[in-house]
Amino acid sequence: MRTYDVLYAGNYTKDTIITPEGTRTVDGGGMNYAAHAGKRLGINAAVVTRLSTDDRYVVEDIRAAGIDCFPIFSPLSTLMILEYKTRDVDKRELYVKSTAGTIKAEHLDGLVTTAVAVSPSLRGEVKPEFFEVLRKRDGIILAADVQGFVRVLRGENLVFEPWEEMERVLANIDILKSDAVEAHYLTGETDIEKAASAFAAFGVKEIVLTHREGVLIHAEGEFHHYKFHSQSMTGRSGRGDTCMGSYVAKRLSMPPREAGKWAAAVTSMKVEKIGPFDRTVAEVEAFFQRYYDGTL
Repeated sequence: MRTYDVLYAGNYTKDTIITPEGTRTVDGGGMNYAAHAGKRLGINAAVVTRLSTDDRYVVEDIRAAGIDCFPIFSPLSTLMILEYKTRDVDKRELYVKSTAGTIKAEHLDGLVTTAVAVSPSLRGEVKPEFFEVLRKRDGIILAADVQGFVRVLRGENLVFEPWEEMERVLANIDILKSDAVEAHYLTGETDIEKAASAFAAFGVKEIVLTHREGVLIHAEGEFHHYKFHSQSMTGRSGRGDTCMGSYVAKRLSMPPREAGKWAAAVTSMKVEKIGPFDRTVAEVEAFFQRYYDGTL
């Protein structure tokens, strides 16, 4: 059997990103951003994803980065349009032209891992049974991003809708990633600490909550706030995925408080450039020492 530190699961997405500066097409997907961040931090990472055979080159690109990739080929890839009409990076409209289907727990059979981090793009990509099956594996850490459960496809529009199975899913989650907009929608709380506490009330051990200014880590009854220190927001898409990917990677070897600092550092650097995180560990360490060493 193949053994990994973290398996990052989710569908590949071919993203068309529209901003006031212009339009670009990027190979995206939450698992893609998350896995690259984890790999750059030195863990043994792997990806489980669905995509079209026409996009097979993405599998080879992931493998070329030193990340094992286990594809499930579908008739179509998930095609997404992300439109930022202003320079407010937290305000965007999402559209989906096609989807690659559902990732199931059985797609991870034969793979041994310490943690599974799930980064779906929309509801139905990963279903509640996925977590219930994996929860039976002794000692495994389960992380998930709420974006893939609160976003629902209606026509070609990706919209927020109430998540009726939230309690069922969160009961099996160790680390939950959300952004401030999603957290407000699901909990009704505008205060991010109150929103994180609301998620914790469902049994989630740790919450990673990103917002425009930085990231909040809620774990072991404590709140830890870290600011982002980015020179630009050119690579805003993939911010949350990168944050979760790096947090889970570092969480394997350090407590929440420290893992949160590294996640903030990596995320700060990632949003300066479109595409998955590609900076070296030495660059991350220098950035970390400059902005986060000794930060509470």
